[in-house]
Amino acid sequence: MSSKTILVVDDDAKMRRLLRRCFEGEGFDVAEASTEVDVLNVLRSNDICLITLDISLPGESGLVIARDVRQSFDVPIIMITGRDDVIDRVVGLEVGADDYITKPFHVREVVARVRALLRRAEGKTVPLQSKPKHAPKGRAIAFDGMSADPDTFELRDRDGKITDLTSGDFQLLTLFLDHPKRVLSRDQIMSMLKGTEWAPLDRTVDNKVARLRKKIERDPNHPRLIKTVRGIGYSFAADVFVETSVS
Repeated sequence: MSSKTILVVDDDAKMRRLLRRCFEGEGFDVAEASTEVDVLNVLRSNDICLITLDISLPGESGLVIARDVRQSFDVPIIMITGRDDVIDRVVGLEVGADDYITKPFHVREVVARVRALLRRAEGKTVPLQSKPKHAPKGRAIAFDGMSADPDTFELRDRDGKITDLTSGDFQLLTLFLDHPKRVLSRDQIMSMLKGTEWAPLDRTVDNKVARLRKKIERDPNHPRLIKTVRGIGYSFAADVFVETSVS
């Protein structure tokens, strides 16, 4: 089996070299990038299992890069920050980062966080060949004027246009469509998404829900489809039904 490849994104060559040695010593392959263009090129041409992304990059910031990456790629992202700033951490999580590490850090902490995040991510990507079991073949699931097709992994918006969803987005949407108007705890969601490990303060579920809301809610700032159940988790509030045919 080939080694997993981590993409290290930092404009500091010394930091890239440090992380490269750290990850290669743990059996990972390493790719490097210092700009958003490089990041996207690497992601398009390589099978990347995880990204470490410095938040303070010249030009486009790490926050912008994380947001742009998340729109097209369902790959775990660990932000590396130069200061323990709550605002940076919150914004980073909101734009799609899965975890963060504050400089200065110990390489063992980096390795531990990488391995923990990879364990949570294992098995959550849905192969394009597989199909959700809730709908008969050739049927789409409709909700709030939108239509999700399990056979093609496509979501059509309220104007009939295909909405760009990552496999992770579609899997989470499928989970909610399978359990409409039922309160799902974060533990249940992680279990159903085959996430084996997470901590109570882990924002993985919340980040995924926030990303999906941006794709399906009429107003993501005032969600009406995916409702937050404070202290528990989330509930999909819309009526869901199987269409008789797919256009």
